[in-house]
Amino acid sequence: MRKFEGYNRGVNFGGWLSQCDHTKERYDTFITEKDFANVSGREFDHVRIPVDYDLFLNKDFSVKEEGFGYIDFAIEMCKKYNLNMILDLHRTPGYSFDPFHGEKGFFESDEYQKVFYFIWTEFAKRYSKYHEFLTFELLNEVTKKEYCDKWNEIAKNCIKIIREYSSDIRIIVGGYYNNSLEAVKDLEAPYDDKIIYTFHCYEPLLFTHQGAYWIETMDTSFRCDYKMPFSKYEELSQKYLCQAYASFKDKDPNECPDERFFEKLFEEAIQVSKDRDVPLYCGEYGVIDRADKNEAVKWFHDFHAIADKYNIGRCVWNYKEMDFEIDQNF
Repeated sequence: MRKFEGYNRGVNFGGWLSQCDHTKERYDTFITEKDFANVSGREFDHVRIPVDYDLFLNKDFSVKEEGFGYIDFAIEMCKKYNLNMILDLHRTPGYSFDPFHGEKGFFESDEYQKVFYFIWTEFAKRYSKYHEFLTFELLNEVTKKEYCDKWNEIAKNCIKIIREYSSDIRIIVGGYYNNSLEAVKDLEAPYDDKIIYTFHCYEPLLFTHQGAYWIETMDTSFRCDYKMPFSKYEELSQKYLCQAYASFKDKDPNECPDERFFEKLFEEAIQVSKDRDVPLYCGEYGVIDRADKNEAVKWFHDFHAIADKYNIGRCVWNYKEMDFEIDQNF
Protein backbone atom coordinates (compact mmCIF):
# COMPACT_ATOMS: atom_id res chain seq x y z
CA MET A 1 0.00 0.00 0.00
CA ARG A 2 1.35 3.42 -0.96
CA LYS A 3 2.77 5.34 1.98
CA PHE A 4 2.12 8.94 3.02
CA GLU A 5 5.80 9.83 3.04
CA GLY A 6 6.99 12.05 5.87
CA TYR A 7 3.87 11.53 7.97
CA ASN A 8 4.51 8.33 9.87
CA ARG A 9 4.39 9.48 13.49
CA GLY A 10 2.79 12.79 14.38
CA VAL A 11 1.02 14.68 17.13
CA ASN A 12 -1.94 17.08 17.08
CA PHE A 13 -1.64 20.62 18.42
CA GLY A 14 -5.35 20.73 19.22
CA GLY A 15 -6.59 23.51 21.49
CA TRP A 16 -4.11 26.09 20.20
CA LEU A 17 -5.74 27.69 17.14
CA SER A 18 -8.95 25.64 17.32
CA GLN A 19 -11.37 24.48 20.04
CA CYS A 20 -10.20 27.38 22.18
CA ASP A 21 -11.36 30.78 23.41
CA HIS A 22 -9.65 32.54 20.47
CA THR A 23 -7.80 35.14 22.47
CA LYS A 24 -4.36 36.56 21.78
CA GLU A 25 -3.16 35.18 25.11
CA ARG A 26 -4.18 31.67 24.06
CA TYR A 27 -2.50 31.97 20.67
CA ASP A 28 0.70 33.39 22.18
CA THR A 29 1.15 31.06 25.15
CA PHE A 30 -0.53 27.67 24.60
CA ILE A 31 2.00 26.52 21.98
CA THR A 32 5.41 28.17 21.71
CA GLU A 33 8.73 27.42 20.06
CA LYS A 34 9.74 25.09 22.90
CA ASP A 35 6.79 22.81 22.05
CA PHE A 36 7.92 22.41 18.44
CA ALA A 37 11.43 21.70 19.72
CA ASN A 38 10.06 19.15 22.20
CA VAL A 39 8.04 17.34 19.53
CA SER A 40 11.05 17.19 17.23
CA GLY A 41 13.22 15.90 20.06
CA ARG A 42 10.74 13.12 20.77
CA GLU A 43 11.19 11.84 17.22
CA PHE A 44 7.79 12.80 15.87
CA ASP A 45 8.07 13.60 12.17
CA HIS A 46 5.05 15.91 11.85
CA VAL A 47 2.43 18.02 13.59
CA ARG A 48 -1.22 18.49 12.65
CA ILE A 49 -2.36 22.07 13.26
CA PRO A 50 -6.17 22.40 13.56
CA VAL A 51 -7.40 25.95 12.87
CA ASP A 52 -10.84 27.53 13.23
CA TYR A 53 -11.98 30.22 10.82
CA ASP A 54 -12.24 32.67 13.76
CA LEU A 55 -8.45 32.84 13.69
CA PHE A 56 -8.23 34.61 10.33
CA LEU A 57 -11.74 35.84 9.44
CA ASN A 58 -13.77 38.62 11.02
CA LYS A 59 -17.50 38.24 11.68
CA ASP A 60 -18.28 39.64 8.22
CA PHE A 61 -15.82 37.06 6.76
CA SER A 62 -13.27 39.69 5.80
CA VAL A 63 -9.62 38.76 6.33
CA LYS A 64 -8.09 39.15 9.79
CA GLU A 65 -4.48 39.39 8.67
CA GLU A 66 -2.91 39.01 12.10
CA GLY A 67 -4.46 35.56 12.41
CA PHE A 68 -2.50 34.24 9.47
CA GLY A 69 0.63 35.21 11.40
CA TYR A 70 0.16 32.23 13.72
CA ILE A 71 0.01 29.84 10.78
CA ASP A 72 3.14 31.55 9.43
CA PHE A 73 4.78 31.00 12.82
CA ALA A 74 3.88 27.29 12.79
CA ILE A 75 5.36 26.91 9.33
CA GLU A 76 8.59 28.64 10.36
CA MET A 77 8.88 26.43 13.45
CA CYS A 78 8.36 23.29 11.38
CA LYS A 79 11.08 24.43 8.99
CA LYS A 80 13.42 25.18 11.90
CA TYR A 81 12.84 21.86 13.68
CA ASN A 82 12.61 19.65 10.60
CA LEU A 83 8.95 18.74 11.05
CA ASN A 84 6.32 18.19 8.40
CA MET A 85 2.97 19.88 8.97
CA ILE A 86 -0.72 19.42 8.24
CA LEU A 87 -2.88 22.54 8.06
CA ASP A 88 -6.32 21.28 9.08
CA LEU A 89 -9.43 23.44 8.74
CA HIS A 90 -11.24 22.30 11.87
CA ARG A 91 -14.24 24.63 11.66
CA THR A 92 -15.66 26.61 8.72
CA PRO A 93 -18.62 29.04 8.71
CA GLY A 94 -21.79 26.98 8.94
CA TYR A 95 -20.08 23.75 9.98
CA SER A 96 -18.40 22.17 12.98
CA PHE A 97 -18.03 18.54 14.02
CA ASP A 98 -19.15 19.68 17.50
CA PRO A 99 -22.79 20.85 17.82
CA PHE A 100 -21.70 22.95 20.81
CA HIS A 101 -20.37 25.56 18.39
CA GLY A 102 -23.82 26.15 16.91
CA GLU A 103 -22.57 26.16 13.32
CA LYS A 104 -25.33 25.14 10.88
CA GLY A 105 -26.18 25.27 7.21
CA PHE A 106 -22.85 24.72 5.44
CA PHE A 107 -24.02 21.89 3.20
CA GLU A 108 -27.17 23.78 2.20
CA SER A 109 -25.74 27.29 1.82
CA ASP A 110 -23.99 28.55 -1.32
CA GLU A 111 -22.79 31.54 0.70
CA TYR A 112 -21.06 29.41 3.33
CA GLN A 113 -19.53 27.21 0.64
CA LYS A 114 -18.16 30.29 -1.14
CA VAL A 115 -16.49 31.35 2.11
CA PHE A 116 -15.02 27.85 2.41
CA TYR A 117 -13.59 28.14 -1.12
CA PHE A 118 -12.30 31.62 -0.26
CA ILE A 119 -10.48 30.23 2.80
CA TRP A 120 -8.78 27.58 0.72
CA THR A 121 -7.94 30.07 -2.01
CA GLU A 122 -6.15 32.15 0.63
CA PHE A 123 -4.37 29.10 2.04
CA ALA A 124 -3.34 27.99 -1.45
CA LYS A 125 -2.03 31.45 -2.38
CA ARG A 126 -0.06 31.83 0.82
CA TYR A 127 1.16 28.34 1.61
CA SER A 128 1.28 26.09 -1.48
CA LYS A 129 4.93 27.02 -1.95
CA TYR A 130 5.74 24.96 1.15
CA HIS A 131 4.52 21.75 -0.47
CA GLU A 132 7.71 19.86 0.36
CA PHE A 133 6.75 19.72 4.05
CA LEU A 134 3.16 21.03 4.23
CA THR A 135 -0.10 19.19 3.53
CA PHE A 136 -3.63 20.64 3.42
CA GLU A 137 -6.59 18.95 5.14
CA LEU A 138 -9.87 20.27 3.72
CA LEU A 139 -12.24 19.87 6.69
CA ASN A 140 -12.29 18.02 9.98
CA GLU A 141 -14.87 15.28 10.59
CA VAL A 142 -17.94 15.54 8.41
CA THR A 143 -20.74 14.18 10.58
CA LYS A 144 -23.90 12.88 8.90
CA LYS A 145 -23.83 10.24 6.19
CA GLU A 146 -26.47 12.19 4.28
CA TYR A 147 -23.79 14.83 3.59
CA CYS A 148 -21.66 12.32 1.70
CA ASP A 149 -22.52 13.22 -1.92
CA LYS A 150 -22.55 16.95 -1.27
CA TRP A 151 -19.26 16.76 0.57
CA ASN A 152 -17.65 14.84 -2.29
CA GLU A 153 -18.81 17.58 -4.65
CA ILE A 154 -17.55 20.40 -2.40
CA ALA A 155 -14.23 18.65 -1.80
CA LYS A 156 -13.66 18.15 -5.54
CA ASN A 157 -14.45 21.80 -6.27
CA CYS A 158 -12.04 22.85 -3.52
CA ILE A 159 -9.26 20.60 -4.83
CA LYS A 160 -9.67 22.16 -8.28
CA ILE A 161 -9.25 25.63 -6.73
CA ILE A 162 -6.10 24.57 -4.87
CA ARG A 163 -4.69 23.00 -8.03
CA GLU A 164 -4.85 26.40 -9.74
CA TYR A 165 -2.02 27.40 -7.39
CA SER A 166 -0.16 24.13 -6.91
CA SER A 167 -0.03 20.75 -8.61
CA ASP A 168 2.32 19.45 -5.92
CA ILE A 169 0.81 20.07 -2.50
CA ARG A 170 -0.80 17.03 -0.95
CA ILE A 171 -4.44 17.23 0.13
CA ILE A 172 -6.16 15.14 2.82
CA VAL A 173 -9.85 14.23 2.55
CA GLY A 174 -11.99 12.35 5.07
CA GLY A 175 -15.63 11.30 5.13
CA TYR A 176 -18.83 11.07 7.15
CA TYR A 177 -19.38 9.83 10.69
CA ASN A 178 -16.43 11.95 11.83
CA ASN A 179 -13.84 10.58 9.41
CA SER A 180 -14.96 7.02 10.01
CA LEU A 181 -13.32 3.97 8.49
CA GLU A 182 -16.71 3.09 7.01
CA ALA A 183 -16.73 6.33 5.00
CA VAL A 184 -13.44 5.68 3.19
CA LYS A 185 -15.11 3.55 0.52
CA ASP A 186 -17.59 6.35 -0.23
CA LEU A 187 -15.01 9.08 -0.77
CA GLU A 188 -14.69 10.45 -4.30
CA ALA A 189 -12.10 8.66 -6.42
CA PRO A 190 -8.76 10.47 -5.97
CA TYR A 191 -8.51 13.62 -8.07
CA ASP A 192 -4.80 12.96 -8.67
CA ASP A 193 -1.86 11.19 -7.06
CA LYS A 194 -1.47 13.86 -4.36
CA ILE A 195 -4.71 12.97 -2.54
CA ILE A 196 -4.63 11.25 0.88
CA TYR A 197 -7.58 9.45 2.48
CA THR A 198 -7.92 9.98 6.22
CA PHE A 199 -9.80 8.36 9.08
CA HIS A 200 -9.93 8.82 12.86
CA CYS A 201 -9.89 5.92 15.30
CA TYR A 202 -10.92 5.74 18.95
CA GLU A 203 -12.15 2.16 19.03
CA PRO A 204 -13.11 0.52 21.27
CA LEU A 205 -14.83 3.76 22.22
CA LEU A 206 -15.78 2.42 25.64
CA PHE A 207 -12.09 2.15 26.54
CA THR A 208 -10.72 5.28 24.87
CA HIS A 209 -13.57 7.48 26.14
CA GLN A 210 -14.13 5.99 29.59
CA GLY A 211 -15.47 8.61 31.97
CA ALA A 212 -15.90 11.18 29.17
CA TYR A 213 -18.11 13.97 30.51
CA TRP A 214 -19.33 15.01 27.04
CA ILE A 215 -21.03 11.65 26.39
CA GLU A 216 -24.53 12.01 27.80
CA THR A 217 -24.96 8.46 29.09
CA MET A 218 -21.40 7.95 30.30
CA ASP A 219 -20.81 7.66 34.05
CA THR A 220 -17.85 9.97 34.62
CA SER A 221 -16.54 7.61 37.30
CA PHE A 222 -16.60 4.60 34.94
CA ARG A 223 -13.23 2.93 34.33
CA CYS A 224 -12.27 -0.23 32.45
CA ASP A 225 -9.27 -2.14 31.13
CA TYR A 226 -8.39 -2.45 27.45
CA LYS A 227 -7.86 -6.20 27.73
CA MET A 228 -11.45 -6.95 28.63
CA PRO A 229 -13.62 -9.72 27.07
CA PHE A 230 -15.70 -8.67 24.08
CA SER A 231 -18.85 -9.84 25.87
CA LYS A 232 -18.18 -7.24 28.56
CA TYR A 233 -17.45 -4.59 25.91
CA GLU A 234 -20.83 -5.26 24.31
CA GLU A 235 -22.70 -5.14 27.62
CA LEU A 236 -21.03 -1.99 28.92
CA SER A 237 -21.07 -0.16 25.57
CA GLN A 238 -24.85 -0.54 25.44
CA LYS A 239 -25.04 0.88 28.95
CA TYR A 240 -22.63 3.81 28.73
CA LEU A 241 -22.49 4.92 25.09
CA CYS A 242 -25.40 6.91 23.73
CA GLN A 243 -23.74 7.24 20.32
CA ALA A 244 -22.87 4.69 17.67
CA TYR A 245 -20.10 2.23 18.48
CA ALA A 246 -18.59 -0.74 16.71
CA SER A 247 -20.56 -3.78 17.91
CA PHE A 248 -18.69 -6.75 19.29
CA LYS A 249 -21.35 -9.37 18.61
CA ASP A 250 -19.28 -10.87 15.78
CA LYS A 251 -16.34 -11.47 18.16
CA ASP A 252 -15.60 -14.44 20.34
CA PRO A 253 -17.24 -13.27 23.58
CA ASN A 254 -14.43 -14.72 25.69
CA GLU A 255 -11.58 -13.10 23.77
CA CYS A 256 -10.07 -9.68 24.39
CA PRO A 257 -9.03 -7.10 21.77
CA ASP A 258 -5.50 -7.38 20.37
CA GLU A 259 -3.72 -6.55 17.10
CA ARG A 260 -6.25 -8.64 15.16
CA PHE A 261 -9.04 -6.34 16.36
CA PHE A 262 -7.47 -3.36 14.57
CA GLU A 263 -6.52 -5.40 11.52
CA LYS A 264 -10.14 -6.42 11.04
CA LEU A 265 -11.35 -2.90 11.80
CA PHE A 266 -9.08 -1.40 9.12
CA GLU A 267 -9.59 -4.20 6.57
CA GLU A 268 -12.07 -2.52 4.21
CA ALA A 269 -10.32 0.88 4.23
CA ILE A 270 -6.98 -0.80 3.55
CA GLN A 271 -8.44 -2.62 0.55
CA VAL A 272 -9.96 0.60 -0.83
CA SER A 273 -6.61 2.30 -0.40
CA LYS A 274 -4.86 -0.48 -2.29
CA ASP A 275 -7.46 -0.60 -5.08
CA ARG A 276 -7.31 3.17 -5.66
CA ASP A 277 -3.58 3.51 -4.94
CA VAL A 278 -4.24 6.18 -2.31
CA PRO A 279 -2.22 6.51 0.91
CA LEU A 280 -4.24 5.96 4.08
CA TYR A 281 -3.67 8.17 7.11
CA CYS A 282 -5.10 8.27 10.63
CA GLY A 283 -5.35 11.94 11.58
CA GLU A 284 -6.56 11.36 15.14
CA TYR A 285 -6.36 8.49 17.62
CA GLY A 286 -5.70 8.21 21.32
CA VAL A 287 -6.86 7.32 24.81
CA ILE A 288 -8.52 9.63 27.33
CA ASP A 289 -6.25 10.78 30.17
CA ARG A 290 -8.50 9.12 32.76
CA ALA A 291 -7.58 5.62 31.59
CA ASP A 292 -4.96 3.53 33.36
CA LYS A 293 -1.60 4.32 31.73
CA ASN A 294 -0.50 0.70 31.52
CA GLU A 295 -3.72 -0.26 29.77
CA ALA A 296 -3.33 2.72 27.41
CA VAL A 297 0.16 1.47 26.47
CA LYS A 298 -1.34 -1.89 25.49
CA TRP A 299 -3.91 -0.14 23.27
CA PHE A 300 -1.23 1.97 21.57
CA HIS A 301 0.95 -1.09 21.03
CA ASP A 302 -1.79 -2.96 19.15
CA PHE A 303 -2.85 0.08 17.13
CA HIS A 304 0.72 0.91 16.11
CA ALA A 305 1.49 -2.68 15.15
CA ILE A 306 -1.23 -2.71 12.49
CA ALA A 307 -0.57 0.86 11.36
CA ASP A 308 3.08 -0.07 10.80
CA LYS A 309 2.20 -3.33 9.07
CA TYR A 310 0.12 -1.51 6.43
CA ASN A 311 2.12 1.73 6.14
CA ILE A 312 -0.64 3.83 7.72
CA GLY A 313 0.70 7.16 8.94
CA ARG A 314 -0.84 8.51 12.12
CA CYS A 315 -1.15 11.55 14.36
CA VAL A 316 -1.98 11.10 18.03
CA TRP A 317 -4.57 13.28 19.78
CA ASN A 318 -3.40 15.32 21.63
CA TYR A 319 -0.08 16.96 22.53
CA LYS A 320 -1.45 19.04 25.38
CA GLU A 321 -4.65 19.08 27.46
CA MET A 322 -7.97 18.48 25.58
CA ASP A 323 -8.61 15.42 27.84
CA PHE A 324 -6.17 13.35 25.76
CA GLU A 325 -2.76 14.78 26.65
CA ILE A 326 -0.11 12.25 25.72
CA ASP A 327 2.30 10.95 28.32
CA GLN A 328 5.85 12.25 28.06
CA ASN A 329 7.03 8.68 27.55
CA PHE A 330 4.75 8.02 24.58
